Amino acid sequence: MLRYLGLLLLIPLLDSLFLVFVATQIGAPLTVLLVVLTALLGLLLVRAESRHTIRGIQRKLAAGELPTDELLDGAFLLVAGALTITPGLVTDALGILLVVPVTRAPIRWAVREKVIVPYMDEKSGGFATGNVYIGGFPFGGDGRGPGAGPRAGSPGPGPGGPGPTSGDAYDLDEDAYEVDFEDDDSDRRPGVE
Repeated sequence: MLRYLGLLLLIPLLDSLFLVFVATQIGAPLTVLLVVLTALLGLLLVRAESRHTIRGIQRKLAAGELPTDELLDGAFLLVAGALTITPGLVTDALGILLVVPVTRAPIRWAVREKVIVPYMDEKSGGFATGNVYIGGFPFGGDGRGPGAGPRAGSPGPGPGGPGPTSGDAYDLDEDAYEVDFEDDDSDRRPGVE
């Protein structure tokens, strides 16, 4: 958490240092004009891409699909709008990177694969991505829980070992599983044996 806070504090520092550098190169009035123009360009791009993203969300919902990429794009466009409003050339450049679809796609992939999917997997126990353990009981257990005693057939108290058994145990032979159905031929189709 402190790492992200430090990164957020580093961006304004870099922005102000870069503004001072640009102002010494081209002059203060041109630097202010450049900051205003990049902010306006960024806001126009955010507006156009927002409309495109909203249409994509509506299209996916009408088709009965989940608009996951479009929702991520919407979140990136909100961040891009905030970055382009903030005065500074570095924040405007970061905002424009989040607005342009060519550069937004790899950022979206990285955030989805490195942040969202691991977080959802951790919270859902693997159900979010389908990485659910299905091969018996995990960690070599027998499914009876901790402290359940020895397995059946192993020495020790309980079923299969010496000593008293806990609860009633029934040993069913093969005849207990047989079910006798009366066959009166009334439910058969003609010509079928």
